[in-house]
Amino acid sequence: MPNTLSDKLLFLASNLYWTWHPEIIGVFRDIDPELWTQVNFSPVAFLRALPADEVDRRSLRLNLESRINFAYHRLVEYLDSDRTWARFHGGPLNARPVAYFSAEFGIHESLPIYSGGLGALAGDHLKSASDLGVPIVGVGLLYHQGYFRQVLDANGWQHEEYGFMPIDDLPLSPALDPAGRPVEVSIDLAGGSLGARVWRARVGRATLLMLDSDIPGNSAADRGLTARLYGGDRRIRIRQEVILGFGGLRALRACGFDPGIFHLNEGHSAFVTLERMRERMELDGLSFEDAQREVALRTVFTTHTPVEAGHDRFAPDLAEEHLGWLTHRLGVSREQLLGLGRVHPGDHGEHFCMTVLALKLSRAANAVSAIHGHVSRRMWNRLFPGHTEREVPIGHITNGVHVGSWLSPSMTKVYERHVGERWAERLCHRDAWEGVAKISNLELWEAHLYEKHKLIEFVRHRLAEQEARRSPHDPSASARVARHLTRNALTIGFARRYATYKRATLLLHDIERLAKIVNHKDRPVQFVYAGKAHPQDEGGKRLIQQIVQLSRDPRFAGKVVFVEDYDLGVARHLVQGVDVWLNNPVKPLEACGTSGMKVMLNGGLNLSILDGWWAEGYDGSNGFAIGTVESHARPEVQEQRDSEELFRTLEEAVIPLYFRRNAEDVPEDWVRRMKNGITSMAWRFNSDRMVMDYVSLNYVPASGGQSARMP
Repeated sequence: MPNTLSDKLLFLASNLYWTWHPEIIGVFRDIDPELWTQVNFSPVAFLRALPADEVDRRSLRLNLESRINFAYHRLVEYLDSDRTWARFHGGPLNARPVAYFSAEFGIHESLPIYSGGLGALAGDHLKSASDLGVPIVGVGLLYHQGYFRQVLDANGWQHEEYGFMPIDDLPLSPALDPAGRPVEVSIDLAGGSLGARVWRARVGRATLLMLDSDIPGNSAADRGLTARLYGGDRRIRIRQEVILGFGGLRALRACGFDPGIFHLNEGHSAFVTLERMRERMELDGLSFEDAQREVALRTVFTTHTPVEAGHDRFAPDLAEEHLGWLTHRLGVSREQLLGLGRVHPGDHGEHFCMTVLALKLSRAANAVSAIHGHVSRRMWNRLFPGHTEREVPIGHITNGVHVGSWLSPSMTKVYERHVGERWAERLCHRDAWEGVAKISNLELWEAHLYEKHKLIEFVRHRLAEQEARRSPHDPSASARVARHLTRNALTIGFARRYATYKRATLLLHDIERLAKIVNHKDRPVQFVYAGKAHPQDEGGKRLIQQIVQLSRDPRFAGKVVFVEDYDLGVARHLVQGVDVWLNNPVKPLEACGTSGMKVMLNGGLNLSILDGWWAEGYDGSNGFAIGTVESHARPEVQEQRDSEELFRTLEEAVIPLYFRRNAEDVPEDWVRRMKNGITSMAWRFNSDRMVMDYVSLNYVPASGGQSARMP
């Protein structure tokens, strides 16, 4: 048991539980604010940089002892408690955990093994599973260089920079087998094998295992396989997915885990199904067909990609090179094996598709919103001949977000005061949110303004850093951006992956009209943009460049800004502080769009195309819609329609409502809409509800079934 304050802080730092508990983060920050920033908000790195006796001295001098003790005992009780939701609703999961496979996990910016929404969703899934007590083990890859750091040049063009994560500064430890030995696994490949070390992270009650191919004995090329997330060519991609799927199962076994359910978060990890088939055939004597059936019975699959190009496909020769060794082990021909990844198994030229493999070898498949379910059933109807589109076995479980990770401190205090001290334990109860309606308009508005002011200061600081890097010999450059953005302007945020279908530049269709909006004397509007394009996406990079160049136009200077190097930290500031969140993708290509849920929880309003989650959440009184659910058959006509509807909604609805104030300078009708947003959607679009749905609809039935519901 830890005795000193520094020991207790090390205990807290060693579990990623701190990432969704601001009171723990506040302790580290208060000990040394400057050092906390320098170590990229990593408690392990913080404690490595500051001697233990100095930590103890500062903690006592700053009267932090009670806060540290409170946080320490709270985590101990959290880990030891068996009075959880899953204890009573998880059934067989309490005996055999869920193995949750994902190519990326977005838990905190100090652990950059994520790129965007898929990773943030996976991180939120683990956190809510932990809070609910759902036994779960995440399986992913440890990318030593992470995802790239975004740097924009003088022309606004995106460049990618990579560094190395200092493993010793992260809350990671070598995974150990039941005998206490570090785990390394060997992964079969045609013509040889490669090895992978396994690292372990604690995410509250959950465990995250990460495989790392950078070990002695591997070739130089193989050592670099887990260097970068989504880097390299198709050969690197398939080898990463071999490590994740085949190596991931072997890592689980070596660490002593015996999962009852395998959840594939997107198709990247689908090779785990083939490794499980090999296990069942060799250990239990099953035939190829029986092994296929048995593996599918305990596998669930979530698809996130409504765009054909987003599904991993590998040429037959490349697939055979990496899977050919299985033909002997499974006793099947090359074509039988590759047929598992083909829509038409008899088409020997068809590429091997990871999504097809996942769909064929799972008992339950789901999209991540209702509309995405329709899109997915249409997309994969050809995989189920004889079935109508409605009969395609792909349902939907709409995504949610982890409230503790995304809610601002100001709004947390408001909820504690009006929704109840234990409000976080009743997130999914609609009636628990009724107290929001009783919050005074002034109190809610002041809480929002405080976070908005913090956002503006954060953006100014980031812009100053950007200018100092681009113009190191111009001291006035940083001073100029210190005046960017104003506190009295309607602040609209747009931040996400810069794929072309997300249409980041839709407002740029009419520059003159946009200039009138941002330069209005009495009703000023400002835009904060952020986001990365995939390194190989030239179209996405051009969108970023257009916005950056617009921000340098004198008409838009200080009113349109672009924040470089979007990550979870930037995202938190944006979703907690903006007045409006803009989302205008090509319909129906937004699978879900969880960033808008985070804004809603913090009292911001959504202005969005009726796609993804917003088509389910919008009720006419809790935000703003761009257009209707119907679309024109010709994309260019719909593009023009959407642009016009976006401008019209801004000019006629959003802006007038925001600037209509009472004597206290509070926009009462706007605040009423903020309250409607929270009360109508917070209980539905959180990741606790999402994980509960996975448990009741997918996990428990797959782990052995459940009793019929009593009337």
